Amino acid sequence: MIREFPCVSCPMGCTLRVEFVGNDVLKVEGNRCSRGEAYAREEIADPKRVLATSVKVIGGTYPLVSVRTDRPIPRRLIPKVMEFVRSVAIPAPVRLGQIIVEDLLGTGAKLLATRAVPALPSPPSPSAPETSNENCAQTRG
Repeated sequence: MIREFPCVSCPMGCTLRVEFVGNDVLKVEGNRCSRGEAYAREEIADPKRVLATSVKVIGGTYPLVSVRTDRPIPRRLIPKVMEFVRSVAIPAPVRLGQIIVEDLLGTGAKLLATRAVPALPSPPSPSAPETSNENCAQTRG
C-alpha cells in the first residue's frame, strides 16, 4: 500500500510517499532530512499527536483552562485520554505551565496549563449591619 502525507517534523513540510505492508515500511520517499524518514515510519506504525484541549476550573475567573500534553501521545489513546480529561477539575488559581496531570494514563506525558486562570475574588465577609441614630424617630412616653 502507498500513502502520501505531509511531514511535520521540521519546517520544510516535505510530502512523504510511504510504501508499506501492515506496519512494515518498505520505502520512504520525498523526505529531505532524516527526521522525515523517522516520522514516516512512526506515522505508519504508531502515530502520535500532541493533544490540546481544556480542563474545568473551579472558582476561577474562567470556567476552563486550556491545556496540552508536553509530548506526543499515541493517537489510538486519544479517545480514552479525552474521557479521562473530561473528568478532571482543578481549583483556581491556575498558573501558566502548571502540571495538571503528571503522567497521563501511563503515557509519560504531562498535561500542562497553557494559560493562567486567576481565582474569583472572595466575597466580602458578612458583618453586623451598621446602626445609625440619625434616621430613627425618637418617641417619648
